[in-house]
Amino acid sequence: MKNNLFTFLLFFGAVLTVSAQSNKRLLAIFAHPDDEQTVAPLLVKSVEEGVEVTLVIATDGRLGVNEYTDYEAGDGLAAIRREELKCAAETLGVELIHLNYHDQLRAAEGYDGHIPHVRSLLKDITEIVARVQPDAIVTWGPDGASNHMDHRLIGATVTQVFTSRNWGKDVQLYFFGIPSDILPSDEAVMLRGTDRGLLNTQVAFEPRHLDTAYEALRCHASQYPSTVVDQMKKERQALEQKVFLRQFVAPQSKRRNLF
Repeated sequence: MKNNLFTFLLFFGAVLTVSAQSNKRLLAIFAHPDDEQTVAPLLVKSVEEGVEVTLVIATDGRLGVNEYTDYEAGDGLAAIRREELKCAAETLGVELIHLNYHDQLRAAEGYDGHIPHVRSLLKDITEIVARVQPDAIVTWGPDGASNHMDHRLIGATVTQVFTSRNWGKDVQLYFFGIPSDILPSDEAVMLRGTDRGLLNTQVAFEPRHLDTAYEALRCHASQYPSTVVDQMKKERQALEQKVFLRQFVAPQSKRRNLF
C-alpha cells in the first residue's frame, strides 16, 4: 500500500510540474547549425516538461569546415547543414526557425556588406520575439563560449532586442556560461569563463536528456563524425549534469552616482 501511494505521489507531482510549465514558451537563439548542442539537454528537458520551445539559428553554416571532414565552404555545405539542422530539431522535439544569414555575417565585405546584414538580423529577431512572446530567452553571453565572432554578435543582437523596449510581459533573458573553475587554464578562463557565482541559474538534467542531446548532435555529420560525438559525450558525462546560465538582471532602482 505504501509503495502504491508513493508511486501515485510521484506521478501526481510530475503531472503538476508539466501542468505548471505547459503554458510557458522558451526561445533559444544561437548562431550556427549545431550551436544548439550547447543547451540541448535543457531544451529536451523543457520539451518533456511541456514548455513550448522554439530554436532560432541565424546563419546558414556555409563556412563550417573543420579538421574532421573534407567539405568545401559555400552554398553546397550550407544546403547540407540546413538539412542536418532540421534533423537535429526534430530529434530534440523543438520548433525550428532557421534564418538565412551568412556565416561571419558578411564581415569580410566591410561596412556596406556587414551593416545591412546585421541590421536585417536585428529586425528579424525583433519580429520573432514579438511573434513568439517567450517567457524566457537563452542565447550566447559576451564570451560566445569560444570567442567566435558570430556567437558574440548574436548574443549582443538578442540583448539589444531584449533591452530595446518593454515587451508587455515578464520575459527573462539568460546567457549560456561555462564555470571558470572547470576550465583548464588561466587563458581559457580569460577567453570564455564565467565566475560560478554569477551563474545564478543552474538547470540539472537527467542522463536521458543528455542521450537525446547527443543523438541530435549525430545529425550534424558534416561537422562531427560519430566517433567524435562519442568522445564529446563521454567528456560531457564527466562534468556536472547541469546547464549553467547567467540571468540578465534588470535594475530595481535608479542610482544618482556610480559608487
